[in-house]
Amino acid sequence: HEEDRVTVEYLRDVALQAGFDARYVSMEDIGFSSETNRFYDIEENEIRCLFKLYPWEWLLAEDFGLHISAAAITLFEPAWKMVLSNKAILPILWELYPDHPNLLPAFFESERLTDGYVRKPFFSREGANILMQDRRMNYHEETEGTYGEEGYIYQEIAKSPCFDGNYAIIGSWVINGLSAGIGIREDDTPITKNTSRFVPHLFRPNS
Repeated sequence: HEEDRVTVEYLRDVALQAGFDARYVSMEDIGFSSETNRFYDIEENEIRCLFKLYPWEWLLAEDFGLHISAAAITLFEPAWKMVLSNKAILPILWELYPDHPNLLPAFFESERLTDGYVRKPFFSREGANILMQDRRMNYHEETEGTYGEEGYIYQEIAKSPCFDGNYAIIGSWVINGLSAGIGIREDDTPITKNTSRFVPHLFRPNS
């Protein structure tokens, strides 16, 4: 995908500026040696650190991915990110911390949400295979995709604010309790899809 390639090339350029020997490698050009327990590119250069956009759940479902635990390689994102990116954690968090202000009610059964819900696959990305069913507003929207066989969670609806027909969401990064950046995305519908727009923003100091 062109967007993924541009993302990788941008990060590669940042690494080069920092003095690292960073190279672009396609997943199909990565090999593994059982003799050395190391990964190599097509030119037989050892890969010691790897930033990937290849989903963890895909990797672990393949024989190739079984070598990772014993290999001498550092991966970005690390394996523990699988836990946070799996939406099945949301009903568990709600059970552990009910009524937490940063959580929405979430369950593995739709019957627990009588007024409506958003159904999300465990591994869905960019709004794929999302069902929004709002019985109070008589609203129904469903998106297509390739996810869902892994299972679903059902979450209370929290619609994004709408400005001039654009539904906006903010992705925020917080490091050690301090804001480290935000990204704003807008879509024509309450479900943010892979066709959403990344909106530039500007902070102005108070006068």
